[in-house]
Amino acid sequence: MLISIIIPTLNEEEHIGSLLEFLTSHPQKDQFEVIVVDGHSTDQTISIVESFKIPLFKSNPCSRARQMNEGATRAEGEVLYFVHADVQLVPTFVNDIYDAVSRGIQSGCYRFKFEQPTNPLLHINGFFTRFPFKWCRGGDQTLFIAKEVFKRINGFDERFVIMEDYDLLDRIESHGISFEVIPKSIKVSARKYELNSYLKVQLANLKAMKMYKKGINPAEIKKFYSSTLN
Repeated sequence: MLISIIIPTLNEEEHIGSLLEFLTSHPQKDQFEVIVVDGHSTDQTISIVESFKIPLFKSNPCSRARQMNEGATRAEGEVLYFVHADVQLVPTFVNDIYDAVSRGIQSGCYRFKFEQPTNPLLHINGFFTRFPFKWCRGGDQTLFIAKEVFKRINGFDERFVIMEDYDLLDRIESHGISFEVIPKSIKVSARKYELNSYLKVQLANLKAMKMYKKGINPAEIKKFYSSTLN
């Protein structure tokens, strides 16, 4: 079984290098492929990816949902693994996903914890990712899903220029697709909280989720979110 790791990027020069270094030096690298889909970065992201000789594609328009769908169309693996550029994966991710799939699990994610959190309240956020509540989920936790299942539910809905991960999770649930939170924690960047206050980010996330639940146009949600947070 081959795992296709799909990484959407947009101006990720500070993080993409360490992730690709981890992946290209992984002892099980023959068991996965890496695909980067860029949203027209204006920094050094593209040149960093090219230096690793990783397959690189460009998405137009720039949209994480569009980028991840593009990566999925290029994937040769039986399992798709969507990974943000600023995460630190656990070294056992290949075996973890293999184990889940062998037990009949069709999709899933990891818990997370923040890398060097400056605010102790961030430990609370990480703690709750172990529970099976949808409001605890998010793209930062990464997502694996069987490719045939991903195709069957029509992938990411590209109308969602934000909240695309929650929309997909809703459809995974509505289709009765098995989902598991692997009991290990990846590390994610706390940069959003460093640029904004903890309370400000939490309130913005809460309002965005309420807007999503009310069926408000994703473009309006993104406009609110982008204007609220740095």
